[in-house]
Amino acid sequence: MTLDPNPIYAAPEDWRAYSGVLSRRVFAFLIDYLIVAALWVPAAVLVFFIGVLTLGLGFLLYPILFFIVAGLYFGLSLSGPSQATPGMRAMGIAMVRLDGRRIDFVTAIAHLALFWILNSILTPLILLAGLFIERSRLVHDLLLGTATVRTA
Repeated sequence: MTLDPNPIYAAPEDWRAYSGVLSRRVFAFLIDYLIVAALWVPAAVLVFFIGVLTLGLGFLLYPILFFIVAGLYFGLSLSGPSQATPGMRAMGIAMVRLDGRRIDFVTAIAHLALFWILNSILTPLILLAGLFIERSRLVHDLLLGTATVRTA
């Protein structure tokens, strides 16, 4: 089975495109959050200098800095041409919308926000939904009309 590394933006009907996606998503999550953590360090240094230049006002960014870095990382990478974060590309998966349109920046941010909210409420139990819902979709995928497909 060969799947196009640059998937069409519509979700394929072939069941093989969704085979093993859930475990790949878990590993992609780990890779992506390691990258976000690595990006957070230079952002924290930058905020330090902004704080000094603004006489302490910039230090107010520290409590939300992780959310800013993660939001930009996921928003820019999911709305990019590959429709996948670097972790997702490493695991051979991409995100598509069921209506066939590209994932835009706002949808990518909404996907991330819903993931954080639902994960804080349901803990890792949201992964169990992927075992029972068609196309191995998670709850936030259902709410936004997205799916994750294999590219390799």
